[in-house]
Amino acid sequence: MFAWINWCLLAISTLRLDDAHPVSLRLKAHAALLLCSFLWGVTFVVVKDALADISVFAYLSARFVLGALPMIWIYRDDLRKLTRAEAWAGIHVGVFMAGGYAFQTAGIARTTPSKAAFITGVSVVLVPLFLAAFWRKRIGAWAWGGAAASFAGLYFLTVPREGIADLNRGDLLVMVCAVLYALQIIFIARYTGKYSLGALSCLQVILAGALSTIAVPIFNVAGWEPFFVRFTFQMEFGVIVTAIFTTAIAYPLLVWGQRHTTATNTALILTAEPVFAAMTSYVVLHERLGGRPLAGAVLILAGICVAEWKGTIPSAGS
Repeated sequence: MFAWINWCLLAISTLRLDDAHPVSLRLKAHAALLLCSFLWGVTFVVVKDALADISVFAYLSARFVLGALPMIWIYRDDLRKLTRAEAWAGIHVGVFMAGGYAFQTAGIARTTPSKAAFITGVSVVLVPLFLAAFWRKRIGAWAWGGAAASFAGLYFLTVPREGIADLNRGDLLVMVCAVLYALQIIFIARYTGKYSLGALSCLQVILAGALSTIAVPIFNVAGWEPFFVRFTFQMEFGVIVTAIFTTAIAYPLLVWGQRHTTATNTALILTAEPVFAAMTSYVVLHERLGGRPLAGAVLILAGICVAEWKGTIPSAGS
């Protein structure tokens, strides 16, 4: 586990997030996005292990509150200059982020890391569909074809041979997460060129932490999710790693990377996330996708690549 943490630190140290070298700016953006994919992909297994010893919202609260603390210090100047418009943008994105993580984490507790990662990846092809449906944007035939391939893959990945009645509840929860993540991607794209990178990154993490913390007692009293925590190494490791690497580091990298490359490049690079998740799950948990789920995973990846590479996808900007 610690080997890839050292690799992340080395990679991060080579990235200087400024505009001083325009020739290499896009390359830096691609490296930042690939690092995000790697971090999010390998930590599906880390989250799965941590959830054996902590309830979902307690985990999310600890993760995002701890992740927000260094971000508040790093971006304190941006937060001091915060405008009402920036605050609204951060809250808007943060609501979708918090909801997406709630459904994804609850789903991971009930399904396998590989399946959760590939289902989450469907959010990429949902973006053009939502732009067409709700923002009346025109999209090309390739985008529709890629979406169809991904939905077919989603069916083979999640629906067992016995039929849809035996659909895993965790897979359903992650499907809701994919919808919310697609909306998050759209609104990040709309706001990232207008507002402070630091403020936008920091506010969405702060809001996710606040909403998760509020949810802990509410869900506990309502009986929807009893609060529990056992202070084991895998729980503490999971909270610390995801708070620092996949929250405090990854989200500023994502917002910065999206600002300096195209939406298509962003989507294609983030396609590596479920691949990293499947590889990590195979090595650590010995998870092996059967023929039907594997075919579904391949169809999802193919659909994403076709939709983004060949499709004509409009800008999410207003």
